[in-house]
Amino acid sequence: MLIDSHAHLDFPEFDPDRDSVIAAAKAKGVEFIVNIGSSLKGSRNSVELARKYPSIYATVGLHPHDADKFDDRANEALIRFAGDKKVVAIGEIGLDFYKNYSKRNNQIILFKSLLKISKDFNLPVVIHTREAQTETIDIIREYMPIKAVVHCFSGDAEFLKQCLDWGFFVSFTCNITYKKAQNLRDVLKLVPLERLMLETDCPYLSPEGFRGKRNDPSFVRLLAEEVARIKEITFEEVAGVTTANVRSLFNF
Repeated sequence: MLIDSHAHLDFPEFDPDRDSVIAAAKAKGVEFIVNIGSSLKGSRNSVELARKYPSIYATVGLHPHDADKFDDRANEALIRFAGDKKVVAIGEIGLDFYKNYSKRNNQIILFKSLLKISKDFNLPVVIHTREAQTETIDIIREYMPIKAVVHCFSGDAEFLKQCLDWGFFVSFTCNITYKKAQNLRDVLKLVPLERLMLETDCPYLSPEGFRGKRNDPSFVRLLAEEVARIKEITFEEVAGVTTANVRSLFNF
């Protein structure tokens, strides 16, 4: 069994063939998909998808790119969504100082507000951080203890150590297959298998050989094969342990 721990099947790229995409993933051994809310609309749609498909679970949150739009109304809506029985985490949330689509101070306000929701509902968090390692660490420290996964990991060894010291999981995507991604493969080698999760972040980050095309959850199998190659272990071990990790964090 495999699990895609971070997908965006609610995105319009999947409107023409969402049912067949989910069926194709299942045929590849992807038994469950965690669909990630990254906007108010996306969070609502994520919950609706989870209600419709037994194999899908939802998270709800606001991406830091949307921080400038955050207000009390948005906060109240996310609180309502968080109470759904198929919502397993708050996310994706965090800081993105690489693109800075929203003001940095607003990103910080949003991050702290959603961490509070996660604490109130006793839910883990899905963290997005880019070019903001120090600030992310400082904010998370205020809210510990929490359970979390750092998705699409792109940090250095020092940031990885802090995440592991806190007991967090880290998740890698199909970009580890890229020819110029040796730095990611080197960091992956440092991650204990019992702290590793697999994700596609679809429709983004299609694997090498499929770049320029839409990514989808079926590629988790290719990702697991690449992790097995990098770590010099069996595919079955990767699949079994990473699946157990997702179940442990998201409690399903």
